Amino acid sequence: MIRKINSNDREEYITLAKEFYRAGVTLEVIDTKNIELTFDEMMRSDEYAECYFIEDKGNTVGFALLAKTFSQEAGGMVIWLEELYIRPQYRSMGYGTEFFEYLEANMDSRVKRVRLEVEEENTRVVDLYKRMGFKMFAYDQMVKEYR
Repeated sequence: MIRKINSNDREEYITLAKEFYRAGVTLEVIDTKNIELTFDEMMRSDEYAECYFIEDKGNTVGFALLAKTFSQEAGGMVIWLEELYIRPQYRSMGYGTEFFEYLEANMDSRVKRVRLEVEEENTRVVDLYKRMGFKMFAYDQMVKEYR
């Protein structure tokens, strides 16, 4: 089952996000404060970010964090899949595919693109995304931090 998180999910969300960042699939671990700020923003509104829990028989299997933007390149709204985390004991059981099916079935009609980042070394996930129709961009991204 896929469901949008709510204010009662704060501790579970923080736990899952910390697990995600400790799993070694990201370039760096982030400060817990950033996770808390993200949760607070999602509870304020879904204008910029939304999160969904993936559940099975009362157990939290994982989560998906989405961010929203408008892209001239895409000609409309873009959903960024910021994070998709499936707990290790639930991997390769179809939960990632289930989430993407849910996303596509419930997507705002104004969305023109879904975008995500993936480490090329994470070949199992890269293969999954390719099977789902995602393709690699031919350019790299750059970032400048402001703190």
